[in-house]
Amino acid sequence: MSKAKLEYIWLDGYKPTANLRSKTKIEEDFSGKLEDCPTWSFDGSSTKQAEGGSSDCLLKPVAIYPDPTRRNGYLVMTEVLNADGTPHESNARATIDDDDNDFWFGFEQEYFIMDKTTQLPLGFPVGGYPGPQGMYYCSVGGKNTHGRDFVEEHADLCIDAGLNFEGINQEVASGQWEFQLFSKGAKKAGDEIWVARYLLDRLTEKYGYYIEYHPKPIKGDWNGSGMHANFSNEILRTCGSKEVYEAICEAFRPVTAEHIAVYGEFNDQRLTGEHETQSIHEFSYGVSDRGASIRIPIITVEKGWKGWLEDRRPASNGDPYKIAARIVKTVKTAEIPVTA
Repeated sequence: MSKAKLEYIWLDGYKPTANLRSKTKIEEDFSGKLEDCPTWSFDGSSTKQAEGGSSDCLLKPVAIYPDPTRRNGYLVMTEVLNADGTPHESNARATIDDDDNDFWFGFEQEYFIMDKTTQLPLGFPVGGYPGPQGMYYCSVGGKNTHGRDFVEEHADLCIDAGLNFEGINQEVASGQWEFQLFSKGAKKAGDEIWVARYLLDRLTEKYGYYIEYHPKPIKGDWNGSGMHANFSNEILRTCGSKEVYEAICEAFRPVTAEHIAVYGEFNDQRLTGEHETQSIHEFSYGVSDRGASIRIPIITVEKGWKGWLEDRRPASNGDPYKIAARIVKTVKTAEIPVTA
């Protein structure tokens, strides 16, 4: 008889930015399959998801991955349900309208690695600043590169967990990094970002770091952190039409406020029109334009308008479930030209 450790992971009810929570369930002779993960419960009154007099919330397993750091361990991503089995109001995953996995997402998760002792990004001296931006992006060498051992270990954990992990690079500011994940299916894309974040946050416990997801933790002439959302559906992947792409981009214009509302807290500090961003008060799109709200990748154009779009507005602390749900909804409202 063997025993497995199932780490149930969920999002709490804090607003506007949810936090990861998790607890371990021991199962005997566990098969390793999602369908054999039982529904579990937790005290919602301790996570702003229920009142003390009726505190039980349910955890519905939706994705499972091997846990690379625990013997007989699994990472179980879950949705939060009310006691009657309906989706909890904090459950953004349940709002995604992509049951056929028509939508593909590639998220670029930026973040700062913070030293827990100094509470500064790696590379920042106490009481001062490192050299200006310019030499940190994709750098190599101890002068400009900070945190590589940590980032490499996180990448290995994600790959060993079976996530569709696509890359890492140091970003424009000192101590700022990025990883990329791609998934066919909007819900799966959200699952994988949250599990990757969980592995990232858990790894900090060993290093004496913490992760800062705030989109503008260092004020001044320093790049903020985003979570660029690259997305496509069958139409974008196959249409071969500039007019179709423009129609889909235009569908985003009248709902700019609705997108910004779910793209992350404090995003106004990042979307200033500087540091490779468009102003939070404006909407624009353009080919290869990193200062636009939505960038049309040059590769998409070169392949005859068959590819994807990149929404550059989501903040690093955004919920990928909410972001994907809003993008899917908007794309589905686009008025596609009849001649396409």
